Amino acid sequence: MLKILLTTLLLWASAASAVTLDQLQQRFARQPVIRADFTQMRTISGMAQPLVSRGEMLLARQQGLWWHQQAPFVMTLLLDDNRMVQTLNGQPPQVVTAGSNPQMFQFNHLLRALFQADEKVLQENFILDFQDKGANRWTLALTPKAAPLNKIFNRIDLTGSDFLERIDLDDKQGDKTQIQLSNTRVQPSQLSNEERARFAGP
Repeated sequence: MLKILLTTLLLWASAASAVTLDQLQQRFARQPVIRADFTQMRTISGMAQPLVSRGEMLLARQQGLWWHQQAPFVMTLLLDDNRMVQTLNGQPPQVVTAGSNPQMFQFNHLLRALFQADEKVLQENFILDFQDKGANRWTLALTPKAAPLNKIFNRIDLTGSDFLERIDLDDKQGDKTQIQLSNTRVQPSQLSNEERARFAGP
């Protein structure tokens, strides 16, 4: 679950036609709502075939994250500052609060700080390698150097142009996850009533 959380919070660095890391971070603040479709392919050590899942996500700065997997099975993850709610195949939702799992929420707050244009936090927690690839394309390699990130990941690679297009996760268990993002939208900048209802939750 922490991997899903990290993946989606990385989208705060997404809406950017950046040629420098500073521009990439500055543009974050201009995008209160991000919508996208995702295809996730996870290669697990010892398994011949990768696991592929697809769905859609909604990231709203004030409300939190809504991550909806549609295939191969339905799973919805809702995350805000106070709780994480997971609903699997229509079963009763499972709720985790900051009080019941403070470590997870400490991790959550760290990640939010990382991608709220806080260069100091980035420098403290990651070895950074940002490269302008030309033609409005860029890559950002993040090598964790502090807990809890360095206990989970070897490296995180982001690739994009106007928006974040791909995330590659290399974790400590020898597994690799690739997330392709498509149909990214930042308009309308306000949530619809239906979108706002997604964050109501239990």
